[in-house]
Amino acid sequence: MENEVIRLIDIKRQFKVGTEVVRALRGINLSVKKNEFVALMGPSGSGKSTLMNLLGCLDTPTSGQYLLNGYDVSKLDDNNLAEIRNKEIGFVFQTFNLLPRSTALENVMLPLIYAGFNKNRRMERAKEVLSNVQLSDRMLHKPNELSGGQRQRVAVARALVNKPSIILADEPTGNLDSKTSVEIMALLHEIHRAGNTIIVVTHEEDIAQHAQRIIRLIDGMVASDEINKNPTIPESSKLETQES
Repeated sequence: MENEVIRLIDIKRQFKVGTEVVRALRGINLSVKKNEFVALMGPSGSGKSTLMNLLGCLDTPTSGQYLLNGYDVSKLDDNNLAEIRNKEIGFVFQTFNLLPRSTALENVMLPLIYAGFNKNRRMERAKEVLSNVQLSDRMLHKPNELSGGQRQRVAVARALVNKPSIILADEPTGNLDSKTSVEIMALLHEIHRAGNTIIVVTHEEDIAQHAQRIIRLIDGMVASDEINKNPTIPESSKLETQES
């Protein structure tokens, strides 16, 4: 389908735990179009973390097909999955996952090293993205010198630096207070307006309500997939539109 970034066809994922087989995903079918803002919800044990790992090319399904930009990634080996991850997917984690001894600038430059950019281009691009998330004056600070919200902005900048097809945000406000959570969701809205496809994995209803579409999982299956007619739109975080 035109403008389709993700298509999952009868995705199943089973794990063996001792003698027991756990059916984490039981035949998931869904698609995500370019520039959609999707929330993936579900209680503990619903399969949402397993599905996020598959979407992020951190794992492969037991059976079924995962087409990412039309390319079947469901049977790739670890090296090819790592290459796809670095090129196509920007991750934002609840725990920020920043290198503690590296500056904000160095943290954001890291994916560009794997992508093979030279040092000048890495620095230029990282500065550009940090500026876009309002951290021009914090580039040389290390994570322990930044607030929780600033650390998450560094993580968002790092996710954006390779101009990925998808931003995959796993509980992006889970470690933040309510005011900072609103700021980070405002930032994600601005990134979405700049043309990015965003999938937020959350168990919080108020965070899910920011999305245009809410997919709910129960027992490894899609229980509902609905358009959100009145998404929460926070005040703009004044993120500059990314240059393509």
